[in-house]
This record gives sequence, C-alpha cells and structure tokens, in this order.
Amino acid sequence: MALIGFWTWLFTLVGVTLPYGWAWFLSQATLILIFDVVLLIMIAFFLLADRKIFAAVQMRRGPNVVGAFGLLQSFADLIKFALKESVIPAGANRVIFILAPLITSTLALASYAVIPLDDGWVVSNINVGILYLFAISSLGVYGIIMGGWASNSKYPFLSALRAAAQMVSYEVSIGFVLVTVLLFAGSLNLSDIVRAQTHGWYAFTMLFPMMMIFFVSAIAETNRPPFDLVEAESELVAGYFVEYSSTPFLLFFLGEFLNIVLMSAMLSILFFGGWLPIWNVWPLNAIPGIFWFLGKTIFFFFCFAMVRAVVPRYRYDQLMRLGWKVFLPTSLLWVVLTAAWVLVFHQKVM
Repeated sequence: MALIGFWTWLFTLVGVTLPYGWAWFLSQATLILIFDVVLLIMIAFFLLADRKIFAAVQMRRGPNVVGAFGLLQSFADLIKFALKESVIPAGANRVIFILAPLITSTLALASYAVIPLDDGWVVSNINVGILYLFAISSLGVYGIIMGGWASNSKYPFLSALRAAAQMVSYEVSIGFVLVTVLLFAGSLNLSDIVRAQTHGWYAFTMLFPMMMIFFVSAIAETNRPPFDLVEAESELVAGYFVEYSSTPFLLFFLGEFLNIVLMSAMLSILFFGGWLPIWNVWPLNAIPGIFWFLGKTIFFFFCFAMVRAVVPRYRYDQLMRLGWKVFLPTSLLWVVLTAAWVLVFHQKVM
C-alpha cells in the first residue's frame, strides 16, 4: 500500500491523476525489481561462500584478492563475463542457442515469487504455491535440453539427455515428499505450511526421512556434486554448456545457483519452520522472522557446499539406482504411512 501511495503522489506532482490499477501495477513492478536486485546481490555472496568453503576443505585460501577478503570477486567475475565476446558455433541453431540460458535463468528467478521470507513477506501469496514451484522446476529442464541440442555437438547433447533423465528421476521422489508435507499441513500455500509448524517443525516428526530424501534429491535436481553427471568433466568436457561463453554461460551459472538457494529455502520452509524460531520464547521470538529464515537457508546452503567438497562423484548407474530403487519406493511407502498417521491421530492442522 505504501508503494501505491508513493506512485500516486509522484504522478500528482506532475499534475496527472494515476488510476488505481496503474498505481498497483507500478508498485508491484517496483517491489519485484527491488526483490530481484537484493536476491542477485545475495547470490553473488552465496557463490563466493561456495568457493571459500570448497577452498577451506582443500586447505586453500580461495578468492582473496578483489576487495577485502575477496568479497568483491563475484562482481569482478560479472564484469568479466559481461565484457567478453559471446561466441556462437557456426553449426548451432542461433535462436535456440541464445534462448536456452535466458529460459533457465528466467524460470529460476520466477520460482522465488511464492517464497515467503516472513509472515506476509511474499511477492505472490497464492494458494497453490507448491504446484507453482513444481511446474516451474519441471520447465527448467527445457533450458538445459535446448542448450545441449542447439550446440550441435555430441558432448552437450549427451549431457542434455542425462539432465532430462536425472531430473525426471528425482522429481518423482520430490513430488511424493511434498505430498507427505501437504498431508500434515493441509494446504498448498507455503505460508500456511510454515504456520502449521508453530507447535513443532516437521523435521522432528515422522517426516524426518522425507527431509533427508528431499535434501539428496535437491542435490540431484540442481546437478550438484556428487550428482553432477550432467557436467562430468572427465566424460563430457563441461556438459551442456561447453559451447557457451560470456553472458550466456553466466546465465546458465546464475540459474544453477538460484536453484541451489531455492532448494535451501524450501528445506527451511517445508521442514524447519521457515521464519519461525527454534522455540517460541523470548528472546528468540523477538528476533525478526526474516533473520530466522535467512539463517536456516544459509545453513542448508553450507550443507550443499560441504557435500560438494567431501563426497566423491557417483557413477550414472548408481545415480539412477538410488532414485528409482531406493527413493521412489521409500517415498511411496511414506505417503501411505503419513496418510494413515493423519487419519488416525488427526495431525492435520488446517
């Protein structure tokens, strides 16, 4: 409402009466722009943290030259990528080649529209937030497939096929994990799911195994080590983006990191109470909810980074076996057990 008043007042200064619909549109556009700018700045520091953690495990310093303690390294990399020449292979499909990274990064940014940072702090508080996220994540694989196919090269094409198989395999398990959470919360709205955990986080209930499955599946879904078979350097050079350079490569990289932080935020929301404190007592409940949410998200990002640093890469047959023969039967069984628990003990909150 404050932004609506601001735009109405601004146009009044120049003698123009701004209709409410236009004022609302401009206020929403301003809100989304501010949110995206803050998010992208945070992603720059998440990327730096990922490199620092990886370096620390290997007993290296990591980026430490640009800015104090290397804090400006990600911004230097942004300038470098923006100024480099973008090379498009002669045999590539130019339109699809350029569209692929744009689709990947745009869909990754669009996913954050339904993520609640605090009670009432959400860009779009829709009642089907979970379905929206599931749809966006399903579309995300198209950017990778388009990039691999449009490159007109064998290694990117094989990587794109791997990506499609890998994402489909682990999205099935993630879907069943979400079903168990929905059975407990009784709502598809992410804010309602957080509120349903007021009396206890779902990670400390019978949904704990589902939290572990979601965490591992999220690593596979985002192509992070040890499930980075899509980008296996020893087999596929660099994967689906091997022919990309400059800004298009940056967009692919940005999309991947946006998805990693998104999965960290989803773990916080679905199983660890989102913006809720550990215990609802003073002074814990005096801390603004957004700090609890950011703290939990940063912790899970740290877990993602540590897995990358210490766990060796799986073979592709091991990756598929884990998804189809372990996670899928387990998540199916847990859906049945969760439904029975809710039916018998009336654990559904809403």
